[in-house]
Amino acid sequence: MSKAIETKKVQVQEIADKFSAAASIVVVDYRGLTVAQVTELRKQLREAGVEFKVYKNTLSRRAAETAGLEGINEFLTGPNAIAFSNEDVVAPAKIINEFAKKNEALEIKAGIIEGTVASVEDVKALAELPSREGLLSMLLSVLQAPVRNFALATKAVADQKEEQGA
Repeated sequence: MSKAIETKKVQVQEIADKFSAAASIVVVDYRGLTVAQVTELRKQLREAGVEFKVYKNTLSRRAAETAGLEGINEFLTGPNAIAFSNEDVVAPAKIINEFAKKNEALEIKAGIIEGTVASVEDVKALAELPSREGLLSMLLSVLQAPVRNFALATKAVADQKEEQGA
């Protein structure tokens, strides 16, 4: 077998491993972005622990088939970049969606969220979710509300008893 085919097989397996290991993946069309804009996007993604790569579509399609994610293949046409996140499900969608709002040339094509192919709408909906810290603070305020209300009611009863006694 030729060396080129061996190299491509290795690349396909590498991409398939990334598809399998990633918590979320976002596929974008980056046509029309300047080098400076792409560099800025890469920097933002890198800071969030997201890998942003450009692969040949044929290699990406074969890797998707190997990973059992054939549904993404219809979106792997034209110039694509793929953002892989292994830990944070929301990070790539949120960063890319915010960047796309400021730079109309960046187009979100599709994504994979925890092993399921997601449409553009799904990726944008994921991007609009609050951060993990925001969700935890919402949960904490919901959990504190009954205790706070009980304390206020107890204080009101105590104040009322005090007024009656005075």
